[in-house]
Amino acid sequence: MPDSTPLTPPLAPARSRIARGAWCIVGVLAVALGGIGVIVPGLPTTVFFIIAAWAFSKSSPRLEAWVLGLPRIGPMVHDHRNGLGMPRRAKFLASAMIVLFAGGSAWLVDSGVLRSTILATGTIGIAYITLRVPSRERVLAERAA
Repeated sequence: MPDSTPLTPPLAPARSRIARGAWCIVGVLAVALGGIGVIVPGLPTTVFFIIAAWAFSKSSPRLEAWVLGLPRIGPMVHDHRNGLGMPRRAKFLASAMIVLFAGGSAWLVDSGVLRSTILATGTIGIAYITLRVPSRERVLAERAA
């Protein structure tokens, strides 16, 4: 398991009961969307759990610890918090899913404008993952050097 010590200190929970409640609702909604993403192909999962952990850090340390302790999701949230990015395999799979679902969606629509919009959005997503999201392996190699 990667080092779980975040590079930045965790945020202090909000002081106001209303603010904590609002952040908790945001966290619960993000967990719900992330849970749906586990089942529905093409809907992201990890990003919603990252949002949930962030919202829970402002509202409920217990729920934040729960998200961070999830067996498959927690390590990815830790990696994100530590600036490690995504494993190469995850980047490849995410790009492949974008190609599959954006290509399939573009093939199914009749409108040229909508088809172009879907393909452009998919291309932007792949470019972002490829060019902007760091590879975990590269970051670890750079830190070791």
